[in-house]
Amino acid sequence: MKMIITGGAGFIGSNFVQYMVGKYASYDIINVDLLTFPGSLKNLEPIEDRPNYKFVKGDITDRSFVFQLFETVMPDIVVNFAEENHTSRYIADAASFVRANVIGTVTLLEACRKFGIKRYHQVSTERVYDVLTLNGTLPGTFDPYSASKASADLCVQAYYRTFGLPVTISRCSNNYGPYHFPDKFIPMAVIRALADKEVPIYGTGENVCDWLHVSDHCRAVDLILHEGRVGEVYNINGHNERTNLMAVKTILRILDKPESLIRFVTGHKVHERHYAPSSAKLENELGWAVSYDFDSGLRQTIGWYWNHQNWWNNIQNGKYREQDQ
Repeated sequence: MKMIITGGAGFIGSNFVQYMVGKYASYDIINVDLLTFPGSLKNLEPIEDRPNYKFVKGDITDRSFVFQLFETVMPDIVVNFAEENHTSRYIADAASFVRANVIGTVTLLEACRKFGIKRYHQVSTERVYDVLTLNGTLPGTFDPYSASKASADLCVQAYYRTFGLPVTISRCSNNYGPYHFPDKFIPMAVIRALADKEVPIYGTGENVCDWLHVSDHCRAVDLILHEGRVGEVYNINGHNERTNLMAVKTILRILDKPESLIRFVTGHKVHERHYAPSSAKLENELGWAVSYDFDSGLRQTIGWYWNHQNWWNNIQNGKYREQDQ
C-alpha cells in the first residue's frame, strides 16, 4: 500500500505521519509538504530514518509537480492535511487561503482522477459550519478560512458525485497536543505558565471550544480511511467543551501555578463561533471513541512541552527555519 500524505510537516499532519509509519510497517508513506509556516522537518525526527517513510518537498497547487509525483509513486491512498489555517493571517493575505485550500485540493483531485486511487480523504474542520449550517444551507461566509475550507469540501463532494471518485471527508474540532505551534492558544498558555509569565485571554474568556487530542484525531482518520463509507462526511468531536478561561485554569492547576497569571486583554479581531457538531456517525458506525478527557490530554501535552523545550525554543527564535534549509 502506498500512501501520500500532504501537509505532513505541520502540527496534525506530522502526528498522523508518525502514527501511520509506526502502525503500518508494510505501507510506504510519502509525506509531501512545502515547509511554509508553520511546517517543519523537526516534527518528523522520530521517524525520519524509517524504511517505510519518505519526505518530498513540493507545492500541491503546482499541477506539474503533483502529476509527476503521482506518476512516480502511483499511490493507493491520498490524505490531504495541507492547508493555510492561521486565521489571524487572512487579513494580510486572504488569497493565500483560496490558493492553498481550494486550488491545492482541486489539483490533488484531478491527479487522483487521472491516476486512479482507492481513497482520497479530505481533512476538514468544524469551522466549515460557519458557512454550511448543519442542515446544509448557506447563511453566509464567516471568514476566508471557513469559506475556503467549505469550498474545498464542496469540490471533494462534487468529484465523488460527478466522477465517482472514492472520497471521504472528516471535520474535526480544535486539536491540541504535541507539535502544536507555540503561538496557538493552548501551547502559548502552557509555555508562558511554565515560565511564570502572564497568560493573556481575549475578552472575558467565555468563548467555548471543543478540544480534541491530536492522537484521537489520528485514530479517527485511520478508521475512516479503512472502514468509512465512500462519499460520507464524518465529524470528529473531542467531547471536551471548555471556555478559554476554563482551559487556562486547568493548565495552571496542573502546573500548580496561580490564577493571578491570567490577564484579560482586548484587541483580538478574530472571534470563533462554536458548533461542536456530533460525532455520533463516527462512533456508531466505526466504533471510535476518545481516549483522552481534557485533564489527561492536557497532562500529556504539558509533559511533552516540558520534555521538548528545544523544539519550541527553536521555533520562537526562528532557528527551526534555518534547520529545514
